[in-house]
Amino acid sequence: MAFKFSRFVRVMAGNYKLFLGMGAGLLIAYLGYAGVHYSSSDRFCFLCHAHPHAAVSWKKSTHYKNKAGMTVHCTECHLPPGGIRYLTEKTRLGVKDVYGNVFKDTKKIDWEAKSTLDHASRFTYDTSCLACHSDLYSLELSPKGVKAHEYYTRTKDKIRCINCHLSVGHYREKSAETTEAPVEGEKIKRPVYPEDSGKFESYTEKIPGSEVTFSMIAVPGGTFLMGSSASEQGRRPDEGPQHRVKLSRFWIGEAEVSWREFDLYYAKTSTGRKAEGGQHTLSDSAGFDAITGPTPPYGAPDQGWGKGSRPAITMTWFAAVKYCEWLSKVTGKKYRLPTEAEWEYACRARKQEAYPFPADLKKLSRKSLKNRLFGIDDSQIGKYAWFGSNSDLKTQPPYTCEPNPLGLFNMAGNVREFCLDWYSPDAYTSDAKDSLTVDPRGPVSGKEHVVRGGSYLSAPEDLRSSARGSTAHDAWMVTDPQSPKSLWWYSDSKEVGFRVVREAGDILPE
Repeated sequence: MAFKFSRFVRVMAGNYKLFLGMGAGLLIAYLGYAGVHYSSSDRFCFLCHAHPHAAVSWKKSTHYKNKAGMTVHCTECHLPPGGIRYLTEKTRLGVKDVYGNVFKDTKKIDWEAKSTLDHASRFTYDTSCLACHSDLYSLELSPKGVKAHEYYTRTKDKIRCINCHLSVGHYREKSAETTEAPVEGEKIKRPVYPEDSGKFESYTEKIPGSEVTFSMIAVPGGTFLMGSSASEQGRRPDEGPQHRVKLSRFWIGEAEVSWREFDLYYAKTSTGRKAEGGQHTLSDSAGFDAITGPTPPYGAPDQGWGKGSRPAITMTWFAAVKYCEWLSKVTGKKYRLPTEAEWEYACRARKQEAYPFPADLKKLSRKSLKNRLFGIDDSQIGKYAWFGSNSDLKTQPPYTCEPNPLGLFNMAGNVREFCLDWYSPDAYTSDAKDSLTVDPRGPVSGKEHVVRGGSYLSAPEDLRSSARGSTAHDAWMVTDPQSPKSLWWYSDSKEVGFRVVREAGDILPE
């Protein structure tokens, strides 16, 4: 026995390096496991994250208190469930958070922007959602939820869980939706116009049967160069070639159609019977011919920002056209969406500069080395437009920025605006063949419609008078689970609204 023990001692002594290595490996593995486990705790996450409301909003959410008595922890949503990808994503996000805390001023971070779908979708994983919610058809799921989950299983390549469940992990307060909300935040003295006199002059329209008013600005006809020059900074190919356009006189809305106006249309037209295709009609007993009206929106169309005087958003181009038809019916005047040429002419206000307000293009250029190193100085345009740098990434009341020289508010920013025309990237090519185009209406057909102006999300170059855009109907309807999809509300677009135009053909010549 003594011989065997001494032999064991000699073997151990001869292989001590192997056993030391094994011991060190086990220790490192344990420390690594303990480190990963500790750094995955909620307490550790809150030490590193500078978001002032992360813990509070989490504790208010259904992921902290729920009927099942479960608490969902940070890493269960914000990291993929286990495996090598868990570690690689944990490392990537950890480095990002450390960098942000060391090199950035966390007090200047726009946390409201970090809560939007576009940003949040980069830090959540469907695999993590499905790891807990393996049964998408629980016993308590509503019929609406069943329909939404059926749609999700068919379109996993297009939508994600967070598209519909943005607030389940971090609760967000929603403002009440009201038709008549107070006018908030007006800083600019609003001009006062008389009621329509029958002459070609600016006037205030009062919608019959209500106290809702809006103002229309008289725009004299004239000739201008439409589009941008080849040398204009920020120019895109669809903005040219420049061509001469002559327009007849018209009126255009002083501001975008507000929620107060659009909600009145909804209230007047959505109380009738349900018609085919998800439409509602106003009954003849109301005193008007049958008028198509919106169905109820699938979610909160105001995004929780409030309604009142803020511009109405999330309606489809079709809904905007139907609003104009209703407005024409109840007022007896011909209202419609502006043509693209009318919109640009009104935005420019007889000026050919790139912006409808004083702006130093050198300070706004991304080509400048100074601007690339130190950032763009866009403070000068904040007086005239709500855009990505000053809007808090949400719509704002209309009379809080200076108007353009015609007296029109927010032509450049706040929300992008529908136009009547079909969109084509080469629409100007045919117009440029003529020496002068009179009252153009755009292409005779197409798939998408023109959208003009910048929005509360826009960069400075998107505020230029000649900047063009278009609807993206399919992309803006991806999350809508209904079949057929809504004719009235976009599920994935929240920065487009509209203003109305009235033709001057129903008054006597000057």
